[in-house]
Amino acid sequence: MESTKHGAAAGNAEPPISGDWTIDQGWESYTAEEHAVWKTLYERQSKLLPGRACDEFIRGMRDLAMDTDRIPDFRRLSDVLGMRTGWRVVAVPGLVPDEVFFDHLANRRFPAGQFIRRPDQLDYLEEPDVFHDVFGHVPMLAHPVFADYMEAYGKGGLRAQGMGVLANLARVYWYTVEFGLIRSGNGLGIYGSGIASSYTETIFALEDPSPNRIRFDLERVMRTLYRIDDFQETYFVIDSFDELLTLADIDFGPIYQRVAALPDLEPGTIDPGDEVLDKGTGAYHSARRRVA
Repeated sequence: MESTKHGAAAGNAEPPISGDWTIDQGWESYTAEEHAVWKTLYERQSKLLPGRACDEFIRGMRDLAMDTDRIPDFRRLSDVLGMRTGWRVVAVPGLVPDEVFFDHLANRRFPAGQFIRRPDQLDYLEEPDVFHDVFGHVPMLAHPVFADYMEAYGKGGLRAQGMGVLANLARVYWYTVEFGLIRSGNGLGIYGSGIASSYTETIFALEDPSPNRIRFDLERVMRTLYRIDDFQETYFVIDSFDELLTLADIDFGPIYQRVAALPDLEPGTIDPGDEVLDKGTGAYHSARRRVA
């Protein structure tokens, strides 16, 4: 089943008292073990990403000066981020309803889960935690163009929800904000948070021969299903962040109509109209399917 990753809250949890689902981060309540998990993850990714993540991501890590040995305090992080792009990080209890998520983005607030994974979950966690949300997302929010794109996505999400086409727009978020690659003079670089916050997917997305790497095309992406349980079978590649920002000026109405008349594409499909940068072998996912 396809998920937006920012959909209804997990389980049957009641929403918090605040209508926007924000809660106090409770920074003072983190344990030494929880801070140690952050430190392990941060040190591992900060050694791996230079030369693999795009320059804008690395610059955001440096400019925000996030704590390396303890979970960042959202209040202090927001003060620094706010001076750069006007964004703030707000704590939420987990996944939030779509309309809440979009409203936060539209108002330059990034909702981040305040819990952190257990030591035995370092390599995979389905629900985004504070490391994924803060380490993975916040460095790019320090980039002015990407920050504008995220605000535009929030506004577009509210419109898409009213039109009943949210699944198509969610795929754009998935294949850009979460699992996007960018092409530069040095080759491919990571900017998607789902890759940047994962040691194993960082290597898989750039260096493994299995996945397809295809030039980003809006309508193609809107038709493409994605994996929520494993590495992606296809990654879409942009040439610049300005390319994403141009999406804010497009009338999505006719695009939604065209896409609605076409079939969805499976995650590993190569479409005849694709500009294929790397045609993957598909070996990884073929092996996984055989085992299953």
